[in-house]
Amino acid sequence: MPYLARDGARIYYETHGAGPALLFAHGLGGNHLSWWQQVPHFRERYTCVVFAHRGFWPSEDTPDGPHPEAFVDDLAALIDRLGYDEVRLVAQSMGGWSCLAYALREPGRVRALVMADTPGVLAPDEEELAELERLDAASADLFARGIHPAAGGRLAREQPALHHLYKAVNDLSPHLDKLALRTRLHDLRTTSPETVAALCPPLLCLWGEEDTVIPRRSVERLAAFVPGARLETVSRAGHSVYWERPDVFNRLVEGFLSGVER
Repeated sequence: MPYLARDGARIYYETHGAGPALLFAHGLGGNHLSWWQQVPHFRERYTCVVFAHRGFWPSEDTPDGPHPEAFVDDLAALIDRLGYDEVRLVAQSMGGWSCLAYALREPGRVRALVMADTPGVLAPDEEELAELERLDAASADLFARGIHPAAGGRLAREQPALHHLYKAVNDLSPHLDKLALRTRLHDLRTTSPETVAALCPPLLCLWGEEDTVIPRRSVERLAAFVPGARLETVSRAGHSVYWERPDVFNRLVEGFLSGVER
């Protein structure tokens, strides 16, 4: 099993396929397995790289973790380890913290950036903070009914097997304090709109219209600040469009990447 050693932590990763590097960064409820519906779709044209953030099984963090502050450095080290001069990044939710920060740090090495249901490290405004508070209440209600908010009520109703699988992947990291991690991720949202506006790589933002984790405003603001960015809203989908509506997600990402590669 391939691991990248990182100052007492270990980052698990896999590569699939051949072609230009396409790297996927998972959200709080996932790990490298999250992309099981994307890798088979893209591996004929790209080298697909999936990994588990530190602390997420089978990766490991130091005993005093979680350490989301190290996510972007881990990502940079992994890209260097694999020897890629240029990458395409696909980020889901928490993965947006890693990928947006990396794209801002290494703009010349990122060919394209997809931010799905995530604002990354962009600092929130007051309206967004109020909306996040409202969504926290909605998420708590879903949890009380045995539904994972990142999967969503529609997925639980219409695709119960996929909802079960989502929860099973989430439960592979039982010792990770995800509440503490969410707080620390929020504290990392300090990047100004002016900094984000200087982002160089082409940007596609996706948002599921029934997302109860990240409000539309969060994703809309990110797209609005970056010149030329695209924003796509996916109907009948919650926070995890890539999981719930993989055909739509894959089509939108493939079309975006095809345009970038021309």
